[in-house]
Amino acid sequence: MLKKTCFILLGMVFFFVPWLWSPSRDWAPGIAVFAGIIFAVSWGNPFSKYTSKITSPMLGATIVGMGCGMDLVKVLHAGASGFVYTLLGIVAGISLGMLCGKLLKLPKNAALLVSVGTSICGGSAIAAAAPALKAKAHEIAVASATVFALNAVALLIFPVIGRELGFSDRQFGYWAALAIHDTSSVVGACFQYGNEALEVGTVVKLARALWIVPVTLFISWFIADREAGEERKFKLNIPWFIPGFLIAAALVTWLPQLRGCGTFIKELSKYLMIVTLFLIGSNLNREKLKELGLRPVLHGIILWLILGACWCTAIAAGWINAAV
Repeated sequence: MLKKTCFILLGMVFFFVPWLWSPSRDWAPGIAVFAGIIFAVSWGNPFSKYTSKITSPMLGATIVGMGCGMDLVKVLHAGASGFVYTLLGIVAGISLGMLCGKLLKLPKNAALLVSVGTSICGGSAIAAAAPALKAKAHEIAVASATVFALNAVALLIFPVIGRELGFSDRQFGYWAALAIHDTSSVVGACFQYGNEALEVGTVVKLARALWIVPVTLFISWFIADREAGEERKFKLNIPWFIPGFLIAAALVTWLPQLRGCGTFIKELSKYLMIVTLFLIGSNLNREKLKELGLRPVLHGIILWLILGACWCTAIAAGWINAAV
């Protein structure tokens, strides 16, 4: 009972403190995910059966909620401007990931799952690609845990690095959207950086997530192993929060009377996101840590560092037009 009470109270702290005390908003997302990890590893998550199921819909709901405060025209402009960058990043990420996997002598499916998760959108991409590859449960678990662990690190260090490099909000939004795996960590990192970073990062990241569909189709038809006579199958799977985000932005853009309510929902979603990050952190338990073999983790770290450094260099050098 004590453990459950402490867990609930801690979740409430991460909602109300940033809402009521503005100075805490810069560091609350990073502290939330870190606190969730520490709680789960040291004491155990008392609601693990539930948090593992609700974090994904909670994340989607907060993203849709943030769409309630954004202009759809600006959203589409930012998404279109990031199209080429996301395409280049995905091609480079998967190619480099498969090469690195061969050098580390990883099984093809394990290397591809980490590569897809790193290049597109973390756990969502892994979940979409796994059926096409007929990946085994332990391969999915290891890839997901590797990507998740790196997401937690990115959430903590990206804002610090961005400020040290003097990135503007737009520059940081692009860097986070292109270099961090999961949407939740992109939003969490950008939330710490600034409002414009949050808007740019969310939009570009969602545009990047749309590549789940063509990439999964490509994997299904050209990469996945199949038995003799077996037909290629593909299941269209677009994360529901992407059309939800666009619909929410469209409503407040073309119905001005909804903008006041939309702004409130957007602000509320920011604090719900912090609670979601705490719950996401609490899903990393001791068993998942034991599943992380050295080679898959090394593969994920190498791929993530190379891609993150390349995007950072390109933005700092002005090769990516993110400063306007």
